[in-house]
Amino acid sequence: MLFGAFLAARGRARPEVVWLVTWLPNVASAMTVYALARRYGRAFFATRVGRLLLHPRQLDRVHRFYESWGAIAIFASRFLPGFRAVVPLFAGVSHVGVLRAGLPIFVASGCWYGLLVLLGYRAGLNWTAIAATFAQYSRWLAIVAVPLAVLVIAWWWHTRRRRRGH
Repeated sequence: MLFGAFLAARGRARPEVVWLVTWLPNVASAMTVYALARRYGRAFFATRVGRLLLHPRQLDRVHRFYESWGAIAIFASRFLPGFRAVVPLFAGVSHVGVLRAGLPIFVASGCWYGLLVLLGYRAGLNWTAIAATFAQYSRWLAIVAVPLAVLVIAWWWHTRRRRRGH
């Protein structure tokens, strides 16, 4: 997606198309997970494997959490790696209403992917400056890394030789 936005800045794609083809499938997949979890989640968590993953007491706490924080938690989760994937699942298992789950997913995902497209697009517009900055930082990192590597090798060699002597 970032690469698509980068290409858009270079005139090879349109940023709004990159955003749409990222955002809409993301919302669709999150809502599919939500729907499947709403339909089959409780039954799954009643099985032996399901109870190993989430004890019924824990499932009740998740449900109470969504009663209190549902839309806000769903919205915030769309910006957090890892949580982005599991929150629609637990919203479905907790039977959060379709609009209460879907609207924050729709809006937050649109914002998140819009920001990423913007960043990728900006990177494409400023690629020469970004490459020059990375080259400069790479030189400074090499200036730091080479002596550090020499010190590590010296330490390794010194401690290795001392062990042979003992």
